[in-house]
Parts: sequence; structure tokens; C-alpha cells
Amino acid sequence: MSDTFTLENTTQAVLPSVDFHAMKNEILGKDYQLSLVFVPASRMSTLNLTYRDRKCATDILSFPLTENEGEIYICPSEARKESVKFDRTYANFLAFLFIHGCTHLKGFDHGGTMEGHELRFRKLFGI
Repeated sequence: MSDTFTLENTTQAVLPSVDFHAMKNEILGKDYQLSLVFVPASRMSTLNLTYRDRKCATDILSFPLTENEGEIYICPSEARKESVKFDRTYANFLAFLFIHGCTHLKGFDHGGTMEGHELRFRKLFGI
């Protein structure tokens, strides 16, 4: 079986050690095909404008492609700024965002049910 998780860093950012693969397997399952891409603010702005009609960079976007395949884009510079607002370290906030993105790919929308699932996974991974 081919690897079901790929990570690509298209930025100059040094990424902290976060076990995204283990989180992906726990939240989405081992058979779910996931691409995680770290992009600069300019690319994130383009994606946000194209898919959400918002003219700014954001910290994360999740795209379900099929029932068992999806993509997550994270902008490190935006995530670093947001981590301060949430009083989290950069590494902790990246993991927090990733869990959030995976939960969206699981089919949840913002609200209490989604937050409950996220909390369970954050506790599991110490986030």
C-alpha cells in the first residue's frame, strides 16, 4: 500500500516537530489519502479568494476531494500570528490547526459537535 499522507513545505519556514501523520491516522483513518501543504501568504491569499471569496491570507484551508481523500493548506506566517492571539506556542497551534482541518475533512462544520470532537483529539495528543 502506498503512503496515505504527504507533507510538502513550499515556504522558507522551519516547521516544528509535530506528528501530523499520527494525528491524521487517528482522526481520518489509515486509509484516508491526505496531502498537507505549507504555503506562503501569497498562495494562501489566492486560495482564499478563489474558494472562499475572501481577499486575505488565512491560517488554514481544508479541501475534501472525495470521501477518502483531501488536502489541507497551512500558512506558517499566518499561523504564527494567530498562535499569539490564542496564547499557544507556534508548534502547539500548528497541531491545533491541523486537528481543526482534519475535523472539517471528517465532515463537521463549526459548532458544538465539531468542538467536542476536536477537544477529544486535542486531549489525546496533548494539544
